Amino acid sequence: MWDYSDKVFDHFMNPRNVGAVENPDGVGEVGSMACGDALRLTFRLDAEERIAEAKFQTFGCGSAIASSSVLTEMVHGLTLKEASAITNEDIAKELDGLPREKMHCSVMGREALEAAMIDYYKRLGRDVPCDLIQQDTIICQCFDVKKDTVREAIFNHRLETIEDVTNHTKAGGGCKECHHDIGDLLRDCWDKIENGEDTGTVNSEANSEENAEAKTPEEGTGGLQALGTMASADSGPQPVEFKPEDAEIVGRIQELLDQDIAPNLHRDGGDIEFVRFHNNNVFVRLTGSCAACRSSEVTIKTVVEAQLREFVSEELTVIEVSQ
Repeated sequence: MWDYSDKVFDHFMNPRNVGAVENPDGVGEVGSMACGDALRLTFRLDAEERIAEAKFQTFGCGSAIASSSVLTEMVHGLTLKEASAITNEDIAKELDGLPREKMHCSVMGREALEAAMIDYYKRLGRDVPCDLIQQDTIICQCFDVKKDTVREAIFNHRLETIEDVTNHTKAGGGCKECHHDIGDLLRDCWDKIENGEDTGTVNSEANSEENAEAKTPEEGTGGLQALGTMASADSGPQPVEFKPEDAEIVGRIQELLDQDIAPNLHRDGGDIEFVRFHNNNVFVRLTGSCAACRSSEVTIKTVVEAQLREFVSEELTVIEVSQ
């Protein structure tokens, strides 16, 4: 379980400035409810063009609420230029730190502030000052992956498909809105690779080992045994396979799936089956309405994997299997 500061708990339990500013001067919206995180920030300026009021509405975790709450306090009384200097690191610092896995929540706050400031200038029909906009570009909003991160991965690992990019960086693993941009980036990078313009290097031996590690274990791997069963809408109860030394962690995973995750899926006519545990990989199968849902990848990453990492182990990776 992640270690949160007292300030994070305070802003989560007692969030400040929740709601929407009446007759706002700027409105910023980032993220997507379909991807698990969304934030709307509004502000109003006073006669001296300082932020007199800022409020937020968010759909997300406790860290997202805390980051948004503290940001509305940080910007109060500042000019837009002063507010633009606030970074996501400043937001995290104001909260006495955030877990590494939750830093994307502070990034979302910074992006919402930037979007609101851009909206203000657009309403006035004025050009947006360059110094108000951060230069780093987020290519995947769902997992907060920067374009430079994807570009570096393509060069260094010679990634060829969007699926390759997702496997290496998580970009594109959520709502898929960024697939077009990732495709454009792949084409641009491979043009440079084929023209000999890139400086990336490929360690074939390292990549081979990495790819072998990432592959799904073959059926019939020695040392696996059944733990128990979960109801499956498609093929009935199935045994969970695992090694004897993993019995404790498998039991904790099973308990969380049974008591917290599966009941939520049941409300939408779906279910989840725990199939296998191997090398910190949790293999699951979505059944019922969840199996046919276009957002199944989002469910796996932002619901199942997120909860297992928070309450069982940060090292877990959830992989969906069809059979």
